[in-house]
Amino acid sequence: MSENTTSAPDTGTLAPEEIEAAMAANASDEMERLQRELSELKAKSADLADQFLRAKAEAENARRRAEDEVAKARKFGIEGFAESLLPVCDSLEAALAVPQATAAQLREGSDATLRQLLAALERNKVLPIHPAAGDKFDPNMHQAISMVPSAQEPNTVVTVLQKGYLISERVLRPALVTVSAPQ
Repeated sequence: MSENTTSAPDTGTLAPEEIEAAMAANASDEMERLQRELSELKAKSADLADQFLRAKAEAENARRRAEDEVAKARKFGIEGFAESLLPVCDSLEAALAVPQATAAQLREGSDATLRQLLAALERNKVLPIHPAAGDKFDPNMHQAISMVPSAQEPNTVVTVLQKGYLISERVLRPALVTVSAPQ
């Protein structure tokens, strides 16, 4: 058998120039696609950066508004309380303006002024702590000044030396009390 060294032309192979041209066209198409993708990503990035800056500015403005409101609340928070005390001040000034007030008039004016003051305190949630004799001693509401021998049950209030006060259920000042000593 003899071998045939001549082969038929291969139609599946391309000339180097054709390969180079095809690769250049493919590279050009790929480059255009990548350029479009890059442009889209840049636009999306710019949009997200803009959204971020807007959100950041909005958060900063909200923080600043909240700080301003807290400052105003601190500054003017006592305004309602002060307003409710003005009639008490007016009553005291009116009492002092009477040149020759009698003891009975002074007593009557003092009682009325005290009622005004207590009403103003109550409107502003300042309530008295005034335990009765025999009430159980509560260290959260009372401050024991001394222990005295008593026929009462141990650790109960014997006398109140000074009323205490609550403000919105928080102890402003505990009541000063004497407490019965254990026998």
